[in-house]
Amino acid sequence: MPDATTSPTGTPPWRASRNTIRILLADDHALVRRGVRLILDQEPDLEVVAEAGDGAEAVELARTGDVDLAVLDIAMPRMTGLQAARELAVLKPGLRILMLTMHDNEQYFFQALKAGASGYVLKSVADRDLVAACRAAMRDEPFLYPGAVTALIRNYLDRARRGEEAPDQVLTPREEEVLKLVAEGHSSKEIAELLFISVKTVQRHRANLLQKLGLRDRLELTRYAIRVGLIEP
Repeated sequence: MPDATTSPTGTPPWRASRNTIRILLADDHALVRRGVRLILDQEPDLEVVAEAGDGAEAVELARTGDVDLAVLDIAMPRMTGLQAARELAVLKPGLRILMLTMHDNEQYFFQALKAGASGYVLKSVADRDLVAACRAAMRDEPFLYPGAVTALIRNYLDRARRGEEAPDQVLTPREEEVLKLVAEGHSSKEIAELLFISVKTVQRHRANLLQKLGLRDRLELTRYAIRVGLIEP
């Protein structure tokens, strides 16, 4: 029986230093968790501090523990990764979420984005993509595998064929400039230098963008910028 300092799956106590990204890993296969943990723990800035065998356990561990990032499998018993992501997005809005899955599936991908995930990583290429995805998530940047980019493009084209137009102009020219640069992946400091404004002003514009458009994060801003034609998909 695990004691009070471990999870039901035998996870060690919360032990990551404040300089590392503290990761909650959820997958119902212990061998998969072990392999993913090996990938992450060998990085100096990443540390798996808790493991869960299903979505419900992941939510409970996130509720009681101190984690920065949740890496969730999609198909798990009791509560799926998508269900857990939706609960975690409400429970801990500052928590970053990545989906790690074997499913190269457009429907799952869009459900993951809707649930609040900032990235979608395939298990088949986890050794190549997962570390970069974790770091991107903590920078509040989207991480999409090539097939997911194709899905976004297809979604955009489908909307165009159905005659769905962009909403009426609600942004100022400066806000459009900031939105475009944010969607292209530039940091606040880089945007400030490009537009000859202060970082604080960039951050204020970004906050105004999120409020005006009813969006939550950089990923949703990027999707909006694609949809209204500010950047190419």
